Order: sequence, then structure tokens, then C-alpha cells
Amino acid sequence: MLLVPAPEGFDDAYRFEALDRLPASIDLQHGGERRCIVNDADGPHSLWLKGERRAVPMAALVPMDETVLLRLAGLLRLKRRLDRHSAGPLPSAWQITARLRRRLLTMIRALDGHLEGASYREVARALYGPEAVERFPWKTSSVRGQTIRLVADAVAMMDGGYRKLLRASR
Repeated sequence: MLLVPAPEGFDDAYRFEALDRLPASIDLQHGGERRCIVNDADGPHSLWLKGERRAVPMAALVPMDETVLLRLAGLLRLKRRLDRHSAGPLPSAWQITARLRRRLLTMIRALDGHLEGASYREVARALYGPEAVERFPWKTSSVRGQTIRLVADAVAMMDGGYRKLLRASR
């Protein structure tokens, strides 16, 4: 959530000092900017403050991109928290499902093997066991295709695709 000084005429807006009620677990300051993570029982708030001055009214800057609805959901959660209410659950798009978590872990294992120089067949044996690999001819095996996709997706994630996870965009 990007918070900036509000334009003139918004004197009733929350002031930056209202954020003092939300203790940050991570708080980094650099060159007039501050980035912090505020832990909450309902899920963390990630804040980016530019031009912060305690007594100045603040505004949220919400870029109009593919994640605008998620950003607005985050803003509503922050407002509820500033109003001393429960922030409410994280939007479902921000949550990693059990299935996705398993796939990400499998991708990491596949990437480790790939980066160590293992063949797709060796990676598949490590992931699925020798029985699954030997069950069908390798060239037409679904295990082969799945292993190749896992490695390709893991390499893409390593090369910057992880940012989609951090943005919570799908």
C-alpha cells in the first residue's frame, strides 16, 4: 500500500501519526521513504510511505493496473485496522492454497536438481520414485512432461516470475 501526503483540502484524512498505533515488525527507511510490514492477527499489511510527516494528512496512491482490486481490498483492510476494528481476512488471491504450496515445493526440488545438472529423468526419479518413471516409455510418459513443465516453471519463477506471487496476481 503506497501512502503519500494528501493533496490540499483533505484535512480530515488520517494523519501519518495514526500509523504509530500499528507497530511494524519490519521497518526500513531510506532517502525519505519508509517501507514497513505491520503484522496483524488477520494477516500482514505491507506499507510504503513516501513523504511521510507525522501531522500531515495521508492519502493512498492506488495504481490503475491489473491488481487494482487487490490493492483496494488491502486499503479497506488498513482502514478497518486504523478504525480499531479487525482488518478482516486476506483476500483469497493473496492466500497460497495447499495445492499451490505443494506445487511450489515440488518446483523448488525440481529446480535444485536441474541446477545441479541432473537430467529430467533423474529429477523425475527423485520426485516421483523409480517405479513411476519406469512404468511407461520415457519419451511418451506423462511423468516426463510433468517434470519438464515443473523445471520450466521453476526456471521462469527464478528468473523473476516470483514477483507475480508477491503481487498476488494470477
